[in-house]
Amino acid sequence: MSRTPIVPASLPKPPVPYSPGILADNVLYVAGILPLAEDMKTTVGIGDIRVQTREVIETIKKIVEEAGGTLKDITFNSIFIRNLEDYAGMNEVYGEYFNDAPPARYCIRADLVPPDCLIEIASIAHIPR
Repeated sequence: MSRTPIVPASLPKPPVPYSPGILADNVLYVAGILPLAEDMKTTVGIGDIRVQTREVIETIKKIVEEAGGTLKDITFNSIFIRNLEDYAGMNEVYGEYFNDAPPARYCIRADLVPPDCLIEIASIAHIPR
C-alpha cells in the first residue's frame, strides 16, 4: 500500500504532529479541519457558523485538489458542531458545496478546541487514478 502525506503549500504547517491529508492507494483521509487563520491560532469568523463552515470546506477543497481530486470525490464527512442551534446555518453553506449526490455523513454536537471554533469536518474521498 502506498501512503502519501498531502500538505498543500497554500496551508500553514500544522502546529502539532499530523498531516492535513493522507492518500493511501486511492483513498484520501482528510484530518479534522477547523476554521483557523494562517497563523493556526486565530479563529476565522468568530460567532458565525456560515463563515466558519465555508472556511473549513474551502480548506478541505485545497487538500482534496492537492491529492488530485475534487469535492465530488468526497464519499463521507464527519461533522462536529459546538451548538445544535447552528445546524441549519451549517447546512445552508454545506449544501452550496455538496448539493448534487452529497456524500454520506454524520453530524454530532461536540466541544471543540479552540473554544471559538463552531465546526470541525473530517472527510474521506476516493481519488480517481
